[in-house]
Amino acid sequence: MGGRLFVVGTPIGNLGDFSPRGAELLSAVDFIAAEDTRVTAKLLAHIGLRKSLVSYHEHNRRESGERIIERLLCGESCALVTDAGMPAISDPGEELVRAAREAGIAVESVPGPTAFATALAICGMPCGRFCFEGFLSTNTSARREHLEELRSERRTLVFYEAPHKLRYTLRDLLEYLGDRQIALCRELTKLHEEVVRCTLSEALLRCDEKPPRGEYVLVVAGAEKPKPESLSLEQAVALAKALLEEGESPTAAAKKAAKESGVSRAQIYRAICGD
Repeated sequence: MGGRLFVVGTPIGNLGDFSPRGAELLSAVDFIAAEDTRVTAKLLAHIGLRKSLVSYHEHNRRESGERIIERLLCGESCALVTDAGMPAISDPGEELVRAAREAGIAVESVPGPTAFATALAICGMPCGRFCFEGFLSTNTSARREHLEELRSERRTLVFYEAPHKLRYTLRDLLEYLGDRQIALCRELTKLHEEVVRCTLSEALLRCDEKPPRGEYVLVVAGAEKPKPESLSLEQAVALAKALLEEGESPTAAAKKAAKESGVSRAQIYRAICGD
């Protein structure tokens, strides 16, 4: 098992969701790289395991990452875990995985729960196609640019947010995206799990009435399909006559012109047939 990095998914709330394979892997590696060693220590205690832990998080990722890569190159094996969910998803573990691959170190996964997939599965909103956007930047210009890019995105949008920033984010989503449907998913798999479906404006009112608590996944409806600009009857008839000249039958020409213009097919048909 030496010289390998294992990306191990951990429970997003309920410790009972940790897989037997995950527990077996943590027992087998030489050491564990953890976002918060105190949180991981609780998981290890739950499965009855003691293991060497090193800290790897947003604020020490460069220095700690270099030391981890050195150990991996020397033949040791490491399990990368985050406080909750899959490492490298909106998480600095992404950089460690990239560094390992660039160094020629094998990277393997032990899948586990992910908050965005769990939220999509239970929120009741369209999830066949979606965009995971993670956390919005706290930098004003970067945040504005990000939201501007999403105005016309028709796929369902998924964001992560902390409770103390929720109102700020809801306000910006309402300003840039309009008053769309949203599912507020909080404390997933925990005792106080809650999913609330409402509009963005209603969600803001809820924040005023009840201070947000717990970690949130926000599932926001995508942009609606743009409605074609309606043409006048005269324009629709001109379009149908052009189709007639191309060899279309009156019925087919009227049908196509109606679809393009938004004008009644019957009106177009009568106009081109002179009835």
